[in-house]
Amino acid sequence: MDQLQYATATEVCRRLSGRLTDDVVSVVQSQIFAGEEEMALASLLLNLQYEGVGITAEEAELIRALLDDPHDPELAEVAVVDAAPTPAYRFSPTGPADAPDPAGADRVIATEAATAGGRRVRRAWREPLPDATNPATWVYLVQVVPGADELRTYSAISSRLWVTRQEKWPIEVVVEGRMLPAYQAAAVTAAHQIWAAA
Repeated sequence: MDQLQYATATEVCRRLSGRLTDDVVSVVQSQIFAGEEEMALASLLLNLQYEGVGITAEEAELIRALLDDPHDPELAEVAVVDAAPTPAYRFSPTGPADAPDPAGADRVIATEAATAGGRRVRRAWREPLPDATNPATWVYLVQVVPGADELRTYSAISSRLWVTRQEKWPIEVVVEGRMLPAYQAAAVTAAHQIWAAA
């Protein structure tokens, strides 16, 4: 996978976050970063079909550019929609009284974000609407500078969180100044900052 394909794969993951299940997006991101492109694309196409997630014509072209066979029949099986759906979640800076305590994860994610060159970390509570694919949970948004390797940052933070605390939380790596897909934009808008670089 060359640099352009890597950037395209990163863009695909960004766009499908919040539409596919958290675990699928996480696996695809990790596989792409690890150089397992074929496995990542197979996982992506299979789960788009399995979860019934439609993609736009533009997203289909991005995925097609990553495939060895641009006429891959698996891509043809994925529904194409006119526009990306609005996020099926509400976000808020605080969670309900029974929300899991995020303090330990906050510390680990902030520390690893600083090591990975992050600029700030925000956290939001995600509440699913009736047609959402993911449950209520904390979502972390790690802001990085333009040119940063988003998948490397994601992999470093999610791996450290698992090794240190055996916890998995949705982590969205977002680039300063970049237009965000609706899901990430909604989360960033509602999120509470928990760390910022000096």
